[in-house]
Amino acid sequence: MKALFDVLRPEEPDFALASAIDPDRLPAHIAIIMDGNGRWAKRRNLPRVAGHKAGIDPVRITVETCARLGLRALTLYAFSVENWKRPRAEVEMLWRLLRLYLRAELPDMARNDIRFNAIGRIEALPDFVRAELEETVRATAGNRGLELNLAINYGGRAELVDAVKALIEDSRRRDIVIDEEAIAARLYTAGTPDPDLLIRTSGEMRVSNFLLWQIAYSELYVTDTLWPDFNRTELLRAILDYQKRDRRFGGLGDAAPIESDVALLEVIPTR
Repeated sequence: MKALFDVLRPEEPDFALASAIDPDRLPAHIAIIMDGNGRWAKRRNLPRVAGHKAGIDPVRITVETCARLGLRALTLYAFSVENWKRPRAEVEMLWRLLRLYLRAELPDMARNDIRFNAIGRIEALPDFVRAELEETVRATAGNRGLELNLAINYGGRAELVDAVKALIEDSRRRDIVIDEEAIAARLYTAGTPDPDLLIRTSGEMRVSNFLLWQIAYSELYVTDTLWPDFNRTELLRAILDYQKRDRRFGGLGDAAPIESDVALLEVIPTR
């Protein structure tokens, strides 16, 4: 976390928030549903594209903060398989904004040792978008810091379908034990730990077909803040909230008392 304090001043509210974070209990992987660009623009009587453009700065701030915190991975939900239903002009503007972002942020990715990856049905994207993504992946492949996953043309159900197809194809060539590990190894995020923390902006209480397999035991944090207004303060608050959780993964947790078999039998009715 030292790298984060390098850019904070003691008089800033974020300094106090960062000081309260336990560096030994940081989430290894944060996933974010970046929602609310359209509503942000509508409230200001602006076109929707203005909201998408305003959402670039929070991406930059969030990526840099996660890198400085020393997290292993950050996954951002940028464009779903359902987003093709939006007006064509809006979708095309999103591609142009994505290209501008990748080109502008490549030096910072290098400086912060960030490794970029794109997950989703990338092959279905326009050629120039796919080429830009592939170039960024190639240029950052040697970095060993934060793994930045951009979920684009992504859907959780589509990912599971693709994983099952890959499993069936592989099983034709060799014997494979079909279990959770076999499926996880064929997901877009194979090799990356499942998210410890899932953040959703805009106050919507749903996961929107995002990382359906991976978030089975993720802690959820929903904020009413629209994505263009999301900032470092919001991110640090989410991490602090996460650190208050008792993560049991289906068990009883460390604080749960251990009861003897005799004590349990005493409270079980005989009839």
